[in-house]
Amino acid sequence: MTDNKGIGFFSERYGLTERDIDRLLAAALEKGGDFADLYFEYRISNSISLEEQMIKSVTKSRSQGVGVRVIIGDKTGYAYTDLIAFDSIVAAARTAAHIARNGGLTTAAGVSVSPSSHDLYPVEIPVSAEDLDRKIELVMESDRAARAYDRRIREVQSTMADEIKHVMIASSDGKLVGDVQPLARLGVMCIADDDGNLQIGRSGGGGRIGIDFFEGQLKPSECGIEAACQAIGQLDAIDAPAGKMEVVLGPGWPGILLHEAVGHGLEADFNRKGTSAFSGLIGERVASELCTVVDDGTIPNRRGSLNIDDEGEATTCTVLIENGVLRAYLNDNLNSRLMKSPRTGNGRRQSYKFLPLPRMTNTFMLSGSDSSEDIIRSVKRGLYAVQFGGGQVDITSGEFAFSASEAFLIEDGKITVPVKGATLRGNGPESLKNVTAVGNDLQLDKGVGVCGKDGQNVPVGVGLPTIKISGMTVGGTKL
Repeated sequence: MTDNKGIGFFSERYGLTERDIDRLLAAALEKGGDFADLYFEYRISNSISLEEQMIKSVTKSRSQGVGVRVIIGDKTGYAYTDLIAFDSIVAAARTAAHIARNGGLTTAAGVSVSPSSHDLYPVEIPVSAEDLDRKIELVMESDRAARAYDRRIREVQSTMADEIKHVMIASSDGKLVGDVQPLARLGVMCIADDDGNLQIGRSGGGGRIGIDFFEGQLKPSECGIEAACQAIGQLDAIDAPAGKMEVVLGPGWPGILLHEAVGHGLEADFNRKGTSAFSGLIGERVASELCTVVDDGTIPNRRGSLNIDDEGEATTCTVLIENGVLRAYLNDNLNSRLMKSPRTGNGRRQSYKFLPLPRMTNTFMLSGSDSSEDIIRSVKRGLYAVQFGGGQVDITSGEFAFSASEAFLIEDGKITVPVKGATLRGNGPESLKNVTAVGNDLQLDKGVGVCGKDGQNVPVGVGLPTIKISGMTVGGTKL
């Protein structure tokens, strides 16, 4: 779904010509400023929720609006309107322009359509356009499979959420780009009950895909079985041990720890302000030489991928850490200007109501040379974590704490019993320095990630090969 479709959608729906857009940008800069842009958005969202073997809710919503931004130095003026009409956008532009009063005068270049760099999600029929009955059958399929897995599955909750979003971005440097962005996600949660011992399992996935994804690559029945298997497995879990030990992170979703404990600290706004544990360390060793970390927004059909970011910049693959050395930060327009560093296509926002911020897309560590079997065999006593729940991180210090929702003991080089109540605590940069093995089995998550920052949520992807970290603190209830 390319940018030309996005621009065509808006020009036909709202009758805005390139000349109209030039006039709107001129209004945004009429009191001065270094840069101005317009972000148009039209979104259709759907969701289906199944619980107690019944469809509990079906929702459909539409939203639309335009955000207007004016930048002067490190100051930003922003205003938005829910009404996409010329006069309403002019009023928003003049509101945003007030922040730039008495600033230097910049004349907007005439906009022209910029060519598309990517076509990462060529979906002919998005999930949002499929029949409701077809989507209901998918969530019911996951419910049936989960309940059939084991009689101790007490409850299943299954949801499908999808959207189609049309965006268009025009900026005072002459750029005019657009995109049509599909997105869908299936989620399954199971509760197992064994005489009052309640345990939870979760599964799901999605991306910028069509309905065929759930009929081939990720069947709802498989999600239901995986969630049920997790819940049943945790019924026999013992209390997690506490103390320092070697920790092995499994491939795929455990990359959420990398995303939270390291990735946020590599976003440019924190580093420009000097509030990140990675501030001022470009060119310095910040991790084990085994670690290479990238942020890649160009992987086809991935949840975190975009043809263009929310400032109209083509997404890229940015090497953040290379063989342990910090190489780059994730940049948006504002921070790129102030730090005099290249834009990386990471300016993202939740909707037209929000300013763009430097945000991750798909962030993961590249594969190493070790096999996962050899990594496990090398551990005398430790923890093998394969799924994570909630967590928190302090960007300034790098300190983090994450709960492992599925984990196992490693004893004498073998994975043994499941454990419950395990929390991993540490410091992001220090944990990277303590990586002693990196597997050759990189996996990306199945497409469920949501990242929060400054009150905004955006879809993201994470990934990791199997890695071993020495001397990590495990918080548990068993001493």
